[in-house]
Amino acid sequence: MSKEQNVEETIPQDEGEIMEGDVVETAVSSEEAPDKEAVELTCEELLIAAQEEAAKNLDGWMRAQAEFANARKRMDKQRVDIQIRATTDMVTRLLPVVDDFNRAFENVPDAISKDGWFEGIEMVNRKMIGILESLNVKAIEAVGQEFDPNCHEAIMQEESDEYESGIVIEELQKGYKIGDRIIRPSLVKVAA
Repeated sequence: MSKEQNVEETIPQDEGEIMEGDVVETAVSSEEAPDKEAVELTCEELLIAAQEEAAKNLDGWMRAQAEFANARKRMDKQRVDIQIRATTDMVTRLLPVVDDFNRAFENVPDAISKDGWFEGIEMVNRKMIGILESLNVKAIEAVGQEFDPNCHEAIMQEESDEYESGIVIEELQKGYKIGDRIIRPSLVKVAA
């Protein structure tokens, strides 16, 4: 054998990328010639290390994507919560005005209720109620319903032949909610 011999060696093709099956013949001296199994073992080790690094990078990327998605969900939820709180605050300030309109309409003398300007006042009240409805504000059902401490605030109990015990018999102040969130509970009288 000569000092030089041909040894098959796997070499990178594109910028350090090792592809299985890429073989090239190289001339090396017999003293420096590595064992063919040692070269393959080293290449396999490099491949395994590269795969581990790729898996680690993929895992990091997937975690970053998940954190970004979670942050976006948190920000969306916070935005919705802020909007609901702002709407609730505004509606809470408008409800006393709605209550005043309702009390005024209950006590309007007949002579005034037939005047044309009174229809304008009723129209203002209807517009205000329309605005509340557009904000998803709904009145809480009370009379004839079973008393629910989450929706109703009992301020009186009274014997009733018409209603069973625990049923709301009169609503003293209307309660409101936005979706499932109670803005103001109904003030009610409950059958004893």
